[in-house]
Amino acid sequence: MKSLKLPKQKVRSPFKILTIGFLSIILLGAIILSFPISSSNGTRTNFLDSFFTATSSVCVTGLVTLDTATHWSMFGKTIIMILIEVGGLGFMAITTIFALVLGKKITLKERLVMQEAYNTFNIQGIIRHVIYLLLFTVSVQAIAAVTLMTQFIPMFGVKKGVFFGVFHSVSAFCNAGFDLLGDFTSFTVLNHNKVILLTLSSLIIIGGLGYTVWREIFYNIRTKKSFKKLSLHSKVVITMSVSLIVIGTVLFLVAEWSNPGTMSKMSFGDKLVNSYFSAVTPRTAGFNSISTTAMSGSGKVITMIYMFIGGSPGSTAGGIKTTTLAIIIFTVISVIRGREDTEIYRKRIVKSSVYKAMTVLILGIGVVVVGIMLLSVTEKNTVFEHIVYEVISAFGTVGLTEGLTQSLSSAGKIIISVIMYLGRLGPITVMLAFSNTRQKVNIQYPEDKLLIG
Repeated sequence: MKSLKLPKQKVRSPFKILTIGFLSIILLGAIILSFPISSSNGTRTNFLDSFFTATSSVCVTGLVTLDTATHWSMFGKTIIMILIEVGGLGFMAITTIFALVLGKKITLKERLVMQEAYNTFNIQGIIRHVIYLLLFTVSVQAIAAVTLMTQFIPMFGVKKGVFFGVFHSVSAFCNAGFDLLGDFTSFTVLNHNKVILLTLSSLIIIGGLGYTVWREIFYNIRTKKSFKKLSLHSKVVITMSVSLIVIGTVLFLVAEWSNPGTMSKMSFGDKLVNSYFSAVTPRTAGFNSISTTAMSGSGKVITMIYMFIGGSPGSTAGGIKTTTLAIIIFTVISVIRGREDTEIYRKRIVKSSVYKAMTVLILGIGVVVVGIMLLSVTEKNTVFEHIVYEVISAFGTVGLTEGLTQSLSSAGKIIISVIMYLGRLGPITVMLAFSNTRQKVNIQYPEDKLLIG
């Protein structure tokens, strides 16, 4: 008697689960936002605009075709806030908590997906990592929300002030850039309020560094260990983040000091705080306290560079990430010094990390270039600078715009939505999701040389 052969069950890769998971949440959010209950006037919202808003929320970007403050009802704004939180933390964190509450066992496949989602080196302790991540997130957002309430309640009353505090705390921590101040003004109307700007900046930095780094920092403080005892990853993330913030603050201060459209009439204290805010928010929060359209040419170039760089791996930020930039910079330095390997803090970086950093950079540039080309076709009679700015902002999941988002054509909205999606998940993750499973090849071809430079 012949035994029946059962067909092998196709196992989805972690990359495919991530891409499908994020897309499913976006579609669900778009459907809910299109309902009449989600709009302030009680009518259905165009599905494409709902889809764009849901994509921007889940991909924690902040680009909006409809004014968040005036178009959406309280229900709609709450849905947007939930989508931002889910997008910032990752849908795997939410599903993990539900599974633990229901007493469901977390499988190896789910742990592998979480490892990929949170950019950790191994799956050991991944469940504990997710639980601590959620506790850390709630604690930071709660403290910041109360701080923001002290400013918003006197302005808007108790009910509105409390909601504003919670909403903007979630939006800033998740680096989303959604605001409720209306008329697409962001925080330009409150650029004199140092408490709000500094609180939002702190949230953006905390969310952009990543929980893994903060966990190490807290552990070192508790055990009274020095900066030298941190892992190489944490050292690089902290060094690059601090350097970018300091350099950016100085550059914005110089570029916008005498600009009548941004900072010329401000006091020195306001100029310093707004320059600091302008250096922090492009990586990758999307709030702005000075006009992006009135910004000087130098200021816009700095902003676009910072939007492309983004935050750090395992954080709520987008972009190519600070560690990618660090590896590329130190690879160049190593080549100039005649070294065979990339060296950072007296550590040799494995070749696979260098290759991956180069791949992320090239794919990132590729997505931006293709996006600019496509948008140049769909958005005719649009200033080219605005298109470049919009595409980089979407890829970096930033949310800053020079006013193009509100006038995008239907095709333009779809293009920007795709770019936001690629920017949040990363081009490599999306490509691996739709490619064949990686197999280790044991064939080594003979070496040869090419002329370079």
